[in-house]
Amino acid sequence: MANRLAQTTSPYLLQHADNPVDWWPWSPEAFEESRKRDVPVLLSVGYASCHWCHVMAHESFEDETVAAYLNAHFVPVKVDREERPDVDAVYMEAVQAATGHGGWPMTVFLTPDAEPFYFGTYFPPEARHGSPSFQQVLEGVTAAWTDRRDEVAEVAGRIVADLAGRSLVHGGDGVPGESEIAQALLGLTREYDEQHGGFGGAPKFPPAMVVEFLLRHYARTGAEGALQMAADTCSAMARGGIYDQLGGGFARYSVDREWVVPHFEKMLYDNALLCRVYAHLWRTTGSHEARRIALETADFMVRELRTAEGGFASALDADSEDADGRHVEGAFYVWTPEQLREVLGEDDAAFAAAYFGVTEDGTFEEGASVLRLPGGAGPVDAARLADVRARLLAAREERPRPGRDDKVVAAWNGLAVAALAETGAYFDRPDLVERATEAADLLVRVHLGEVARLTRTSKDGRAGDNAGVLEDYGDVAEGFLALAAVTGEGAWLEFAGFLLDIVLEQFTGEGGQLYDTAHDAEQLIRRPQDPTDSATPSGWTAAAGALLSYAAYTGSEAHRTAAEGALGVVKALGPRVPRFVGWGLAVAEALLDGPREVAVAGPVGGELHRTALLGRAPGAVVAAGEGPGAGAEFPLLVDRPLVGGEPTAYVCRHFVCDAPTTDAGELAGKLGG
Repeated sequence: MANRLAQTTSPYLLQHADNPVDWWPWSPEAFEESRKRDVPVLLSVGYASCHWCHVMAHESFEDETVAAYLNAHFVPVKVDREERPDVDAVYMEAVQAATGHGGWPMTVFLTPDAEPFYFGTYFPPEARHGSPSFQQVLEGVTAAWTDRRDEVAEVAGRIVADLAGRSLVHGGDGVPGESEIAQALLGLTREYDEQHGGFGGAPKFPPAMVVEFLLRHYARTGAEGALQMAADTCSAMARGGIYDQLGGGFARYSVDREWVVPHFEKMLYDNALLCRVYAHLWRTTGSHEARRIALETADFMVRELRTAEGGFASALDADSEDADGRHVEGAFYVWTPEQLREVLGEDDAAFAAAYFGVTEDGTFEEGASVLRLPGGAGPVDAARLADVRARLLAAREERPRPGRDDKVVAAWNGLAVAALAETGAYFDRPDLVERATEAADLLVRVHLGEVARLTRTSKDGRAGDNAGVLEDYGDVAEGFLALAAVTGEGAWLEFAGFLLDIVLEQFTGEGGQLYDTAHDAEQLIRRPQDPTDSATPSGWTAAAGALLSYAAYTGSEAHRTAAEGALGVVKALGPRVPRFVGWGLAVAEALLDGPREVAVAGPVGGELHRTALLGRAPGAVVAAGEGPGAGAEFPLLVDRPLVGGEPTAYVCRHFVCDAPTTDAGELAGKLGG
C-alpha cells in the first residue's frame, strides 16, 4: 500500500512511496503528529540520484521489521534536498558541527519542535566498522526518548543555541580589491595539482567556478599562470574518465586525483557550469578541445536531460542494471576488453582499447575500465576513431539506461539557460539558443506562474509546493540576462529585474548580507545563510553577480549598491578559502573591470553583436538592437545612433565612454578580444 509520498511531485519521494515505512513529507502536520503521539521525528534527507540513499532504502526502509519498529516509535519524514535546500542546509550544518562530517543520506532525529538531538548519515543494516546498525540506532534513540527525556531536551536546546550563535562574518565594509584577489590566487596556486590539474586531492570535483575566476583574472590582468591552471585543469578533465568520452557530459566527481574513475551520476548543474566554462575557455584561447567539449556537453544536456515541457531534468543516476540484471554503479558506462571485441571485432577493439585506456585488469571494478584519453598513442586516424566511437555509442544505447530524476529545479535551469544561450551564440548553433529560450519560457510560465514569486521545482509541467530560495532567484536572473545579451530581447532583462527586485525586498539583510530564504518563508530552527560556493554558486554569490550585471544594463544604483554590499563576504572569504568562493571571486573580477557596458546599435546576430559577445572583458554586458524601439528594450541603447548609417558599438565603464566604433576589430580590442 502506498504511503503519503504518493501524492508528491518529487521523483525521490516517489521512489519511497511504496516503502512499508509510513513516510510523511516535511509539513506542520508531521510535527503535530509527533507532538500528539509523543514520539520523535526521524528526518531522512536524500536525493534521487544518490547511490547510498538507494542502498539504505533497500536495506532498511524496504525491510518490514525495521519499518514496523520505525512506524511504532517515530514519525518518519522524508525530504528531497533538491526540493528543500533550506531544510537540508539547516540540519546538515548541525550534523557537521556534531560529527565533523556530513553527506547523504542524512539521518536526523528531532523533537516535535523540529530541534535535532541525534545525527548520522548512512546506517548499515548490521553493525560494522564501528558503526551501529540502523535498528540499534532506532532502539537507542527510543530508549533515550523514553527514559532520559531531560537529557534529550538539553542536547536539543544546546544544538539550537549553538546554531543560532553562529553569526556570519561578512568582511566589514568594502569590496574585494587587488590585495584580496592576489591572496586568493596565491591560495589557489598552493592547492593546485601540478601533475593532474584541479585543486586538492581525492575525491576531486570539477572546479568550474574557480576556472571562471581564473579566466576572468587572466582577461583583466594578463596573468599567464592563472590561464595555465584553467586550461590544464580543463584539458585534464576532458581527457579523464570524469568526462563521458562517448556521449559527452560530465560525471559528478572523480574518486581519484587523476580524474580516472568518476562517481557516475550526472547532474544538470555540473554540466551547465562546465559547458559555459569550456565555451569561455575557447573564447579565451581558441582551443579546439574546449570547443568540442562545450558543444558535446550542450548536446548531452539537450539529448539526455531535456523534458517534454522544454525544461531540463535534474540528474541521471550513477546506477543501472548490468548484464546479469544487478543494479550497480557505472554499469552503463564501463567496458571490458571482451565487450569491445564483441562490438568492434579484434582489430578495432585493440585500437579502441589503446585509445580509450581499456586494460585487461580494468581501471574500475570486475575487470571493467572507464573510457578516457590517456594519450601517448601518436596521431590517430580520425575517420576510424569516429566510426569506432559511433559503433560503441550505438551498442551502449542497447544497455539498460540509468534512471533520470525528471524534476526541474529553477536554479539549475537558470544555469543551463546561460550555458546554452552563450554556447549557441559562439558556435553558430541557433538550435541551442532556442532550447535555452524554451527553458526560460518554462521558468516564466510554470515557476513564476500566477503567484509572481519563483517556485523551486516543477515536474511534468506542474509547479511544486516549495518556494524558491536565493539561488533560484540569482541563477534564473543570470540565465535571463545571458539570454537577453544573445537574443536582443529586452523582455528577458525585464524578467531578471523583476526577480532581482524580490531579492532586494525579501532576501537582503543589514550591511549587505543575504539570506537563503525569503523574509516571509517558513521559519526553521535557523535561517539558512551560506555564502560559500560548493557544487553550484551559492545563492549569495549568484545574486551578487546578477545584481551587478543588471545594474550595468540599467544604471540602477540600488542594484549596484546591493551587489557591492554582497561582495563584502568575498573580501573576507576569498583570501582564506578561494576554492569555495570561486563564483564570488569571478563576480569581484567583473566589479574590478567595471563591468564594461557594450551597446550595439545594429542587427542582432550581426558582426558587431557577435564581436561584443566574444569579448573577454570580465562580466561585460551586451545590448544589441536597431530602430527606434531598441531603447525601450534596453536602456543602454537609448540615444545611441548609427554612425554614418553603419552599425555602431559603444563601450562604457565607470561612467566614461570610449568613442563609438563601426569597426569589429577595434571593438574586439576594447573588450580584450
